[in-house]
Amino acid sequence: MTPVDPLEGGGPVEEPQPTGRRRSWAIDTSPLRNRAYRRVFGGVTVTMLGQQMTLVAVPYQVYELTGSSLMVGLTSVVALVPLVVFGLLGGAIADAMDRRTLMLVTSVGAAVTSALLAVQALLPGEGHVAVLWVLAAAVSAFAAVNQPARSAVIPALVGPDGVAAANALAMTVRQAGVIVGPLLAGLLIGVGDLSVVYTIDALGFLAAVLLLRGLPPLPPGGVTAGPLRLGAAVRGVGEGFAFLRTQPVLLMTFVVDIIAMLFAWPQAVFPELSVTTYGGDANSLGWLFAGVSIGSLLMGLSSGWVSRVDRQGAVVLAAIAVWGVAIIGFGLASTLWLAVLCLAVAGAGDMVSAVLRTSMLQSAAPDEMRGRMQGVFIVVVAGGPRLGDLRAGVLASSFGVSAAMVSGGVVIVAAMLVVAVVVPSFWLFRASRADELAESARRRMAGS
Repeated sequence: MTPVDPLEGGGPVEEPQPTGRRRSWAIDTSPLRNRAYRRVFGGVTVTMLGQQMTLVAVPYQVYELTGSSLMVGLTSVVALVPLVVFGLLGGAIADAMDRRTLMLVTSVGAAVTSALLAVQALLPGEGHVAVLWVLAAAVSAFAAVNQPARSAVIPALVGPDGVAAANALAMTVRQAGVIVGPLLAGLLIGVGDLSVVYTIDALGFLAAVLLLRGLPPLPPGGVTAGPLRLGAAVRGVGEGFAFLRTQPVLLMTFVVDIIAMLFAWPQAVFPELSVTTYGGDANSLGWLFAGVSIGSLLMGLSSGWVSRVDRQGAVVLAAIAVWGVAIIGFGLASTLWLAVLCLAVAGAGDMVSAVLRTSMLQSAAPDEMRGRMQGVFIVVVAGGPRLGDLRAGVLASSFGVSAAMVSGGVVIVAAMLVVAVVVPSFWLFRASRADELAESARRRMAGS
């Protein structure tokens, strides 16, 4: 039966079509020709700005209520725990039920939670920390379940040739939101209206719901899913890790990112640099925090070549090595402009790595495992930088910022060389043969 689009006059939904290989450096927008993908991309676009604004508003409100940076830090932990737990569980759920339904349910939940944040900001007393923590945890939980489902449907919507371009589009929008969202939140907070920030977030999720309603059913593996059972979903998490141990290519997409973030995530040293080395430069802290995102955004806008990469594993290792070299330069930089330039180069390398690693997970994993792979991806992305902050903070306080950054960059470059030699299947991975790897993994799953 041909699926129909209820928001397009009951007309048939487009089948996934392979996207053409463009010969431009500009970002590849060909996936947007697919109506179903436009709806998913539109959902990302309308929610990203509000999400980034809320990430600024919640810790600001906590500080206003308590006057304690410790309480702000605890708020981050409160948000991180459900992100990890529901990231893993959400991936298993995305492999056990219709992914369109799951995206709708979590988007509605996020809209309601953001609306409750707006309401509490309007109540007398300017809010309560316990309420903020509960709502912040709920925001993280809904996001953690929504993202694996949203990422897992991309190959079914755009076809294997369009996966990298579709990821580049989504990640570029996210980077724009990372830059614009906090700036806009700062302006609104400056005029004393937190409720408007939260309301914008709620309206974004409401718009996403309207867009996602027009998608066809998207069951995992193309097979109608049965009723969701929590116990089965929990067992599915374990099955996902067991599967990952048998797939060195997929496993290494996580390992190389953990190495990059653990040894060279630089944010922990920004405050110290802003008052010491770059203390005489205006808004040095703001420029340092923006540096990586600026590079990521610029690379996203010029990422047309990324969608044409076949040797994805080799390019991932090269991109992470670029990240490491750029962090070495950042650690040695004596001027603010040079430090920001190095951070921008690092961000560009990270963007290439993120696009290709996501594409490898989506194309080389069987469809019935894609949700769980994306769930692990969320945990790695959320946890890696926090571990990196801890490492950088400890080394910087003991041996200085330069030693912390330069040593980390050197370790990363050396580690990428080791990975290329020790795990040749990752180095040799080709996007054009991803379907073969996924089918081999599917046969192994069936045999076991």
